[in-house]
Amino acid sequence: MDLRRLYPRPGTTTPADAIAGLDLGSRAPAGRPYIVLNMVASLDGKAAVQGRTGELGGEADRQLFHHLRTQADAIMVGAGTVRAERYGRAVKSDELRVKREEEGLHPDPLTVIVSGRLDLPEDIPLLQDPDSRVVIATAAEHELSGTRAQIEYLRTGDDLPLLLARLREERHVRSVLCEGGPTLNAHLLAAGVVDELFLSLSRKLVGGANALTIVAGRPLLDPAAAELIWLFEGEGDLFSRWRIRRS
Repeated sequence: MDLRRLYPRPGTTTPADAIAGLDLGSRAPAGRPYIVLNMVASLDGKAAVQGRTGELGGEADRQLFHHLRTQADAIMVGAGTVRAERYGRAVKSDELRVKREEEGLHPDPLTVIVSGRLDLPEDIPLLQDPDSRVVIATAAEHELSGTRAQIEYLRTGDDLPLLLARLREERHVRSVLCEGGPTLNAHLLAAGVVDELFLSLSRKLVGGANALTIVAGRPLLDPAAAELIWLFEGEGDLFSRWRIRRS
């Protein structure tokens, strides 16, 4: 599948070539990993259709999504998104695992689930996959039972800077790809730790006065500005990469 590059230089590429060699970990600041958000939104700004993102993106979005998972040490996701999307093993094919190794990364990324109350069904495919390495950041004292994944618990509560610092220091995580949801995105932005945003803009209109956008919760006290890095078009959808600028 080809993507049409609109910015900065007109041209043609593929999802595999567009998302390769990003070397995100080399940009990590002192004391925490480099944080990248990856989200999809409808043309009217909604982040899901009936609670899920699958109907928003087409094949180009799906390919970019999976290739982005080859670029970071860890994937971070909120408990609500894990439940709604029924997360499974992060890297879906041997080909993509080989690509991670060629990027100098472990073939399977660490998956970090942020779940304050540890409200997670044990039958989620990710938690039943013995090859998946999972860190659950929580304030709860209990642990899940009946799971098969390799799970470690970090009792960091809702202190995301502490979680990121511990991931860097204890797990040597230098880059994190965060896949939402909107509430987790809001907390990360409020903490000033987001470095980039990959945003897919679907050509679909969804509607709904109360439908979530890619960032939920209260308005940011210091609205984040962003600088466009690149823009592609594929199947009528737009795919953008933004650098978050510090005020």
